[in-house]
Amino acid sequence: MSAATAPESEEAPARPTREGRRPSRAARREGWVRRAPLLPALVFMLVVTQLPFLATIVYSLRSWNLLRPDSQAWVGLANYAAVFTDRQFLGAAANTVLITASCVIVAMLLGIGLALLLDREFWGRGVVRTLIITPFLILPVATALLWKHIMLEPVFGLLNFVLAPFGFADFDWVSQAPVLSVVIALVWQWTPFMALLVLAGLQSQSADVLEAGQVDGASKWQMFVWITLPHLRRYIELGVLLGSIYVVNTFDTIYMMTQGGPGTDSSNLPFYIYQRTFLGFDIGQSAAMGVVVVVGTILVALLALRLIFRTFMDAQEARS
Repeated sequence: MSAATAPESEEAPARPTREGRRPSRAARREGWVRRAPLLPALVFMLVVTQLPFLATIVYSLRSWNLLRPDSQAWVGLANYAAVFTDRQFLGAAANTVLITASCVIVAMLLGIGLALLLDREFWGRGVVRTLIITPFLILPVATALLWKHIMLEPVFGLLNFVLAPFGFADFDWVSQAPVLSVVIALVWQWTPFMALLVLAGLQSQSADVLEAGQVDGASKWQMFVWITLPHLRRYIELGVLLGSIYVVNTFDTIYMMTQGGPGTDSSNLPFYIYQRTFLGFDIGQSAAMGVVVVVGTILVALLALRLIFRTFMDAQEARS
């Protein structure tokens, strides 16, 4: 049968129109109208965050020391090469990883324990929950001074008073164990935050699942390991991500407690960059250090966010 005699019902499918491939002009206009209220906030964010970062990148490509006003010259990537061969910078990076990992892990473990206790019914639970969060609401400077002069003071400190029977009567925590002292103060500050996140996860857990586990004869430990802990995974990952982002930028606690000492034993990256900028007046290398830290933090945050999003997607697929 020729094309001329083909029935009308067997006509060739029509090609997709331009409107089928792309949104129409009216749809695009409507989209911009919906986004228009957000544009001032977007512009403000770009001006406040991205322009200073671009200026930092420009400074990092120059050799500029404030003690030598005539030292400004373009050196390309020489500052970055000097950063990665600086032993003090590498030591500060190691301290940053150690302080961040220790604080986040210990605070999360303590937070899980506190959340399990606060999830139970007992008299005065509301008051206890309110008191638990208070360390997180105290200013970091006040927290550092509290631990340095009241808790960890070698002569009159409360911690040495409690540990005196174990041989710690005159132990100077800040001088002899500076990193540990900083970690203790940070753990005390961040444990309530972790506990609140985990408590929110516990309260979102379905009671039917727990009752089914009890009916099947599972012990409390088995129910925690195989039912509760997988349910809390996304909350724990979120707490670890947020805690790491904030703790890695710790400056107040180190500045008030140890001043990065003795020497540079307790310096982390923010404090070491501060020393190079405001004590060494080396703008070029300190800017390069700042760029390296920002890029490294963004990469770690992106990997962590990808892991968290994958966990949420898996949970949604399991529910559907």
